[in-house]
Amino acid sequence: MRSLLLVGLLAPAMLSAQVRARTVGLAPGIFAPGPFNAITDVAGVRVGHATVSEGDSLRTGVTAIVPHGGDLYRERVPAALHVGNGFGKLLGVTQLRELGEVETPILLTCTLCIWPAGDALAQWMLQKPENASVRSINPIVGETNDGQLNATRWRGGIGRAVVQALESANPGAVAEGSVGAGHGTVMFGWKGGIGTASRVLPASLGGHTVGVLVQGNYGGVLQMAGVPIGPLLGRYAFQRDVAPLRPGGAGGPGDAHAERGDGSCMIVIATDAPLLARNLERLGARAIMGLARTGSSASNGSGDYVLAFSTSPRVRRNPDAALSTNDELGNDAMSALFQAVTEATEEALYNALLMATPVSSRAGTVRPLPVDSVRTLLRARGIGR
Repeated sequence: MRSLLLVGLLAPAMLSAQVRARTVGLAPGIFAPGPFNAITDVAGVRVGHATVSEGDSLRTGVTAIVPHGGDLYRERVPAALHVGNGFGKLLGVTQLRELGEVETPILLTCTLCIWPAGDALAQWMLQKPENASVRSINPIVGETNDGQLNATRWRGGIGRAVVQALESANPGAVAEGSVGAGHGTVMFGWKGGIGTASRVLPASLGGHTVGVLVQGNYGGVLQMAGVPIGPLLGRYAFQRDVAPLRPGGAGGPGDAHAERGDGSCMIVIATDAPLLARNLERLGARAIMGLARTGSSASNGSGDYVLAFSTSPRVRRNPDAALSTNDELGNDAMSALFQAVTEATEEALYNALLMATPVSSRAGTVRPLPVDSVRTLLRARGIGR
């Protein structure tokens, strides 16, 4: 278990996990996942979480994605950003777009935590002996607003959480649900969180791996494999403004905030395919298609950001090199990767919902999507067993 709990005066007991998407028959697409069905199926990628829970108000955390185990500052990975809707904050974005690369791990946290998180990441990088002469560092920190459960103005413990998330980062299975940066998040009126998934292309299509990790904190009209789960359960965006879409739903105005489809979603993509910034941005754009399949319409208040990077040693960047020579995948080879990232993003978002556990704070309790009800609704349409 790679999730760390930073204990304050009061800390709720860790709650048992629910199930991953494939357990209920949700396996989007045609390509197979990697052995962990996680972003860490891309060789070298590591993930760490630090969950911050203190008193009756602080419900947040940090998730760290480390692209490879080498010297990130001198072996920079090509990277790109795609913005679905830009109502959010992303630290380090201008340099990322200008140079088409990242030189630090990638952090996810809460909206008002990005500045202390960025400072802690910069300090962590600068303290490395090999960086003793470095005078500039560009931390990459993404966020979603977990203010429904979290006292987001109080940013205590974030610096420590950054260090713990970075130093606990490991390959292998990734903790999902209400952990790390997903501790205080909400999706479609139910508990949201961290989710991950991967796809491995067959050898005839290059054999490359694509992994996705999401921080889900958004709304809309939830659907799974095309089944209108939100309307069938009586919880969906704008339900107070329209005639009931389905009778007998198990939601209602008292069960959640007035769902308007708002929120945010951070999506991080890793691939071992040798791609530079231009094609990585194209790859990121397809992740939005996976987000849309879950029922998001990228509302006005939604910050939907996709950050994609390539771990391939063939395209890494040395800042001291006078000439960069790269073997980049051709455009015609991108279509299979587009399919793979769409599938993996959709499944990662399902995992974020289905693996979430209840979280309570002074503001109340947000409960997870009812798995048994979802299973029943899917089975009625021939999905799952």
